[in-house]
Amino acid sequence: MTELPRDIRLKRIYMRATHRGMKEMDVILGRFCDAELATLDDATLDQFEAMMQENDQELFTWVTGRVEAAPEFADLVARITSVATPR
Repeated sequence: MTELPRDIRLKRIYMRATHRGMKEMDVILGRFCDAELATLDDATLDQFEAMMQENDQELFTWVTGRVEAAPEFADLVARITSVATPR
């Protein structure tokens, strides 16, 4: 498989993050993407894409702190929460 140019990859990730189906997750992930997406390295982008494979309800419980995030995504979820959720 041919690797996408970074700008195309970022646009696809942004679209996928902001059009998930659960409005709350669209907003939370959209805020995170607006603030951080362009600065993420390739490994973190890979992790973010893998995390977005999880369903919205599960992600929502993680970012709201209702349930502890899966260990492989805990640092990323903490980063998303610190950037994207109101205090």
